[in-house]
Amino acid sequence: MKIRKHKWLEKSLIQTNSVVFLEEYNKNLPVSFPKASLSALEEFHEKHPLLFKGGTDKWSMDKHRKRLMDWLSSRQHNV
Repeated sequence: MKIRKHKWLEKSLIQTNSVVFLEEYNKNLPVSFPKASLSALEEFHEKHPLLFKGGTDKWSMDKHRKRLMDWLSSRQHNV
């Protein structure tokens, strides 16, 4: 169990581009949450520039997953 958790932690810290992040995010998303799209990621990136160092397109599960989930959920309820 520790090895598996350790591998998940390592994977969550890796910085990737938006396409890879989107694939991983949607793959591991609970059914009750809205799925993300590239356009949603772009909008999130624009609205939360401080979460991205130097304006780069670097995403990590550790830093962005929970914030994106909350943002997508609130956005869905406001529509």
